[in-house]
Amino acid sequence: MSQAHHAERARITDLVRTTAAAGPKRSIGFLAVVACLGGFLFGYDTGVISGALPYMYMPQEAGGLALTSLEEGLVGGFLLGGCAVGAVVGGRLSDRYGRRNNIVMLAVVFFIGAVACALSPNLWVLYPARFVLGMAVGGASTTVPVYLSETAPKEQRGMLVAVDQLMIVTGQFVAFVMNALIASLQGGPRAVVAEDPSGTYAAGESVSWSLLAGIGGVAVSDGNGHAWRWMLVLCSIPAIALWLGIRMMPESARWHIGRGELTAAIANLKRVRIEGRHDVAVEIAEMEANRRAEEKREKLSLRAGLRIPWLRSIIIFGGIFAILQQLTGVNTMMYYAPKVLMAAGFDAQASIVLNVFTGVASVIGSAAGLLALRRFGRRQVLLVGQTILTLSLIAMTAIFLFGIHPYLTADGAVSEDIPGFVPYLVVIVIVLFMLGMQSGPGPVMWVMLSEIFPNAIRGAANGFAVMILWIANLAVTVTFPVMMSGIGPVATYGIFAAINIGAVIWYFVRIPETKKFTLERIEWEFREAGGVIRLR
Repeated sequence: MSQAHHAERARITDLVRTTAAAGPKRSIGFLAVVACLGGFLFGYDTGVISGALPYMYMPQEAGGLALTSLEEGLVGGFLLGGCAVGAVVGGRLSDRYGRRNNIVMLAVVFFIGAVACALSPNLWVLYPARFVLGMAVGGASTTVPVYLSETAPKEQRGMLVAVDQLMIVTGQFVAFVMNALIASLQGGPRAVVAEDPSGTYAAGESVSWSLLAGIGGVAVSDGNGHAWRWMLVLCSIPAIALWLGIRMMPESARWHIGRGELTAAIANLKRVRIEGRHDVAVEIAEMEANRRAEEKREKLSLRAGLRIPWLRSIIIFGGIFAILQQLTGVNTMMYYAPKVLMAAGFDAQASIVLNVFTGVASVIGSAAGLLALRRFGRRQVLLVGQTILTLSLIAMTAIFLFGIHPYLTADGAVSEDIPGFVPYLVVIVIVLFMLGMQSGPGPVMWVMLSEIFPNAIRGAANGFAVMILWIANLAVTVTFPVMMSGIGPVATYGIFAAINIGAVIWYFVRIPETKKFTLERIEWEFREAGGVIRLR
């Protein structure tokens, strides 16, 4: 160790000794819970639409929005378009203004977007409101994992980033539960008949909308379609909690180091480190050494990073990883599970209630993934989960092909002659799929995207990868209802199964193991290897 290095270490040690913490101590657990409210909102806002859509399909006279299949996809699509923009903008804002400050701003956007969606009088107001809400979701999806990764001690980093994934699926679960409660209280989508040319129902009679939708020329005067507004407005409550809670948390010390603010970095890191257990001086010295090494190299923007071969390799890797995570078809289960269950023979209310099992499986799978990441490597956890979900997609294709398709009537409805257990097989497969997804690719991708990019462009590069993720999510979300209506569930899930067989192979060949390394060591390994990802 050189004399200059000794002098620098002594200077940092003395600075750590004389610098007071920037505020009250905060445990890493408390910080994670507060920051992960952003993940909770991410989950609620993406999951709630599954229960809202059956009510949105109702005519405006009954409180709905008279959706078509294309408009159904666009309701989800506008949110995801906002997510893609929010991921990129959020990454840049977090690099410029700080991770914590960006989350404070995102809480405000979450609140505004939620209220605007719930109050939308028609689709042309709902679309931009969903886009604004999506910007908050996208910003949270890129900022919160980076904030947790940079703030946590290395031995807790993987677990805490996985906690964010757990909070995402918890948000989705809560959305499904609230949807089910509201649907149960409302009795499912129902409309009051104004006129029925067929004479099947009398004027003033309240009838399930699924029955009325099959009658041509029927007019309605009222209904419970407004239930979707209550579902959407509820997420404004955790947005307020996030705004209040994150203001009590410290800024990322690594963000301060990146700006050359050594004293501020020490003061903020001391707020989340336990004396005697963590050596703040050693941690700060490693961050500062990495910053000094970065100063000797060209200052990097995302565009500049793409011109450097080893960085381009890492950025492309992150983008492919994000695309494959979405091409699992996970959001066909999260956004459209009631639609899938109705295609299997359940009515609208039963489909919304049964969707709670999707949320339960997500939470259990995510908790299992969190525990697995504490004990096993990222690569092992990913491959096991991906294999389970791929087998589930193959099973889903087989059930629709052999168990449901033979019982379809001429108008595409499921015949009453179908064996009673077959629709429940679809529920079981969805549960197994979610267990595999949320215990494997779900948490592992977010953990690894927060680890693999160098500090100089971590926010922007992570934002770019998450933008790619949301674009892939958008493509799946918009096309799925059209695919289900056009080519049917057999071909639709057959395509997803084939894609995921390829994903298993790609993961086996390309995924590195990053669990045992600090963020600085991961960056050094990638740079020395010229971007070839060989960590094991």
